[in-house]
Amino acid sequence: MSTTAESAVGHDELAVLKLLALEGGLAGDVKISCSHLADRLDASNQTASRRLQRLESAALLERDTVSDGQWVAITDDGERALHAEYEDYRRIFEADSEVELEGTVTSGMGEGRHYISLPGYQRQFEDRLGYEPFPGTLNVELRDESVRRRSAVSSLDPVPIDGWEDDDRTYGPAVCYSATVETADGQTYENAHTIAPERTHHDEDQLEVIAPEKLRDELELADDDHVTISVGDRE
Repeated sequence: MSTTAESAVGHDELAVLKLLALEGGLAGDVKISCSHLADRLDASNQTASRRLQRLESAALLERDTVSDGQWVAITDDGERALHAEYEDYRRIFEADSEVELEGTVTSGMGEGRHYISLPGYQRQFEDRLGYEPFPGTLNVELRDESVRRRSAVSSLDPVPIDGWEDDDRTYGPAVCYSATVETADGQTYENAHTIAPERTHHDEDQLEVIAPEKLRDELELADDDHVTISVGDRE
């Protein structure tokens, strides 16, 4: 999504996206007319049309105009935007807010060990997370549903890790979120954090978790084992 398109989407457009979801737009194409949408929004046809155009430009929905209306479907990006709104309301009305992500353990590229061990990050981990992480990350490949749900994590309170530089180069910032790792047989590890570096080769389906101990050993994990990561606000 481009910065220009993203900036054009506000609460009014998200209200349209919610109405389309209630009409069935998450399940597939639904047929609507601007006049019907305008009535639901208590707005003019031109306003309804303009909001649809903005959502389409931001890649939050797809449209196919026909003679008596248009077929619309909410995209994966649109569903993630709705999930983020949902998590905001959960934080308002529910005391304990967390996002549950599921996936399978996978082998990483070895970058985590190097970056986590750098002194500029280590000092911040000890100060802000309260521990020195094991030099390496637990890499989890998320299921499709969890990839869509992952955007809701941004509604939680992060632990910021600042960027820094040495004589050779600049290192980017990262954000951490407190997390609990649970295995398929019910073992849990609570003192963990997800970490999302600004500079990473991972796609949205890849999640990295750090902890004081090596999680693979502590939880007896191997590649392809199923895990659930409960991501919640820090205390």
